[in-house]
Amino acid sequence: MSVAPDDKESRMDTHQTDNSGLRLAELIASLSLAIDLGLGQLMENFLRTCLLAVRLGKVLGVSEQDLVDIYYLGLIQHLGCTAYADETAAIFGDELEAYTWLITTDQGRPTEMLGAMFQHIGKGESPLRRAQRITHALLTAPKKTEEVFRGRCEVAQCLADRMGLGTRLRDTLGQVYERWDGKGLPHQLKGEAILLPVRVVRIAQDAEIFSRLQGKDGALSVLQKRAGGMYDPTIVDCCCRQADQVFQDAGESSVWEAVLAAEPGSRSCISEASLDEVLRAVADFADLKSPYTLGHSSGVADLAAEAAQRCGLPEIDVRTIRRAGLLHDLGRIGVPNTIWDKPGPLSETEWERVRLHPYYTERVLARLKALGPVSSIAAQHHERLDGSGYHRGLPASLLPMTARILAAADVYHALISPRPHRAAHSVEGAADELRRQVRAGLLDDEAVRAVLVVAGHRLRSTRRTWVAGLSDREVEVLRLVARGSSNSQMAAMLSLSQSTIHHHIQHIYNKLGVSTRAAAALFAMQHNLLS
Repeated sequence: MSVAPDDKESRMDTHQTDNSGLRLAELIASLSLAIDLGLGQLMENFLRTCLLAVRLGKVLGVSEQDLVDIYYLGLIQHLGCTAYADETAAIFGDELEAYTWLITTDQGRPTEMLGAMFQHIGKGESPLRRAQRITHALLTAPKKTEEVFRGRCEVAQCLADRMGLGTRLRDTLGQVYERWDGKGLPHQLKGEAILLPVRVVRIAQDAEIFSRLQGKDGALSVLQKRAGGMYDPTIVDCCCRQADQVFQDAGESSVWEAVLAAEPGSRSCISEASLDEVLRAVADFADLKSPYTLGHSSGVADLAAEAAQRCGLPEIDVRTIRRAGLLHDLGRIGVPNTIWDKPGPLSETEWERVRLHPYYTERVLARLKALGPVSSIAAQHHERLDGSGYHRGLPASLLPMTARILAAADVYHALISPRPHRAAHSVEGAADELRRQVRAGLLDDEAVRAVLVVAGHRLRSTRRTWVAGLSDREVEVLRLVARGSSNSQMAAMLSLSQSTIHHHIQHIYNKLGVSTRAAAALFAMQHNLLS
């Protein structure tokens, strides 16, 4: 395959000047840990997939540029996994649990897919409830599958563009759900029309998962069974013939270090100037998981950074708190939407899972040493001065001012945003609640005062022109589309006909250059159109 000459340059030129000390491979490897969480997999699953894919690529004798693409695709092939997580949960229930069996099922074989649905959907519920869930899934899933896969690909490509990952990797991300036999989505590509890195990584992903579940021989059996259907049979044949080399564990004590050492080609670092924008893309990746959190991380980051400046913190702390704000909710990906989007009160078991999300954030970010204290500050956004917070229950003496400001900004931004169990608070109501939490010894008084002053300034600002030539009405419609409202719901809320709503949506998609709700939501977050 030919090598696009601009791709390595796009990765290098975007990220080399004014070195931040953070390797691109480090950030992408860290992001792969979040993707593990988002697909209900054991952490480091996609790190191991990357290693196996690189070994398979070397056995095949692919070009260095293809090997670079295989390396990065092995880590983030499911970069669009947070798109449509809410709708997946509405169809299958706990979407993280559903992903664990969907990812091992040959969805191109109707009998296998039906068997998996009957085995897993509604498991543990009453017979009547199970029957209702299965019936709903059977009626809904076929209609949504194409939209979901197309949306995931589109979102992954948009995020890759924002992270400066190059056109070659962008192209591969648009094909990750294609199949050798042409029965994949969204383009029904067949055979060698599917890019080589995609064909290699698809096999490596399943080889890693099935070797963990069934051992090497079991994995090889699955590959052989699916060759010519899901997989390129030539690559499967090579994998089976060279199995000892492909599946060989180098015996490294750290999979993380092995992945960083295995990066092919030249190694690039993200520039200090572009790092915040790259992290903002990661923030939107996390927020896309639920229609109730769109734009939350960027909103918290901006609010917290301005509050930190008002408190007179040094610029290095302002930068740290902004980055911690962007990344603080990465761990939300590891908690199912059946909990986040639940309209009623949570059970104690559900609350225990919620309390884990700052821990997941810390786990995902912990090895990014170049970001300094960002990981620990991000993980402290639910800590409280009286020690009643989570996940560590830290007392005031162990909470720096950066963490106190981030906590106040997070509470404020959450309060003024709608949640499944309540409407958005008014600005005055949110301010009153923050002051109440100061009196209760939960939040820091200085941090709260700074957040409220900054928020008041921000709320007085107005915006008269919109990006991409959007009209005021189109921005209204876009906000509702992003949050998952149906055409009939939007028509009722805006007192318009459904045909007019449809007309607006088509105009909006054309102006934005997107074709799915998830990509439109991502655009809206990127350009701060949701507040």
